[in-house]
Amino acid sequence: MARKNLDPSSSPRALLGAELRVARERAGMSQAELGERLFVSGSFIGQLEAGTRRMHLDFARQIDEILDTGGFFVRNCGAAAESKYPDHFAEAAEAEARAKTIREYAPQLIPGLLQTEAYAREVFRAYQPTASEEAIDELVTNHLARASLLNDPTTPLLWCVLDEAVLRRSGDTPEILAEALRHIARLIRSRRIIVQVLPFSAGVHAGMLGSLKLMSFEDAPPLAYIQGMGTGQLFDDPATVTQHTLTYDLLTANALSPRKSLALIESVAEDYEHDQHA
Repeated sequence: MARKNLDPSSSPRALLGAELRVARERAGMSQAELGERLFVSGSFIGQLEAGTRRMHLDFARQIDEILDTGGFFVRNCGAAAESKYPDHFAEAAEAEARAKTIREYAPQLIPGLLQTEAYAREVFRAYQPTASEEAIDELVTNHLARASLLNDPTTPLLWCVLDEAVLRRSGDTPEILAEALRHIARLIRSRRIIVQVLPFSAGVHAGMLGSLKLMSFEDAPPLAYIQGMGTGQLFDDPATVTQHTLTYDLLTANALSPRKSLALIESVAEDYEHDQHA
């Protein structure tokens, strides 16, 4: 039976994943068996079917051959791969939108989901000092669209550990950081997010090599995302995710309590506001 192309007005990645599940089950294969043919884990196939991972063209070709789907996945994986985010972050951002819980450690910057417009603009301008205002505007618009995840009163559960350096890096615009910290404090006080600050006094700690994001889902295995300068890697291997989960647990154990963290965040914001008025 011939398959029609996906409706581009729908969610291409979710629909492609649903089609993959139907085709796999029709072929009588488990996720692990299909993964073995593709040299990936069964959990990776589960992420494809749940729409939390991107299907690349080379996988689409192999899937069409293995499941005898007449080129359906090759024809449609392009639409499912389109993203308004950089390639190294696209899969993580789209998985984030489907996550039930997000736990994140931020060593240098306020996490994207918590940034204000002014703070995001400063960050993008620092990364791309020669970019046009139109380009920066587009980046900020896409960034704020991500933050709209928090408009839902309960999902996802967001738990962040902020290194104290995040609070102290004000530069020439202390008023922007003050506003950003007040925004975080409001989200904490409204009980929408959980935040802990990892103080300088914690010394050497488990997260010194970089940022970390952990995501769990209703219908797919958990993911871990590690990001560097212009790079990022998404992990679904259970042993790797478990190791990164331990790292996050160690960070929360060394961080201030949520109550003390809120007090520090508001105190630093007040200091910046006082400096501004002075």
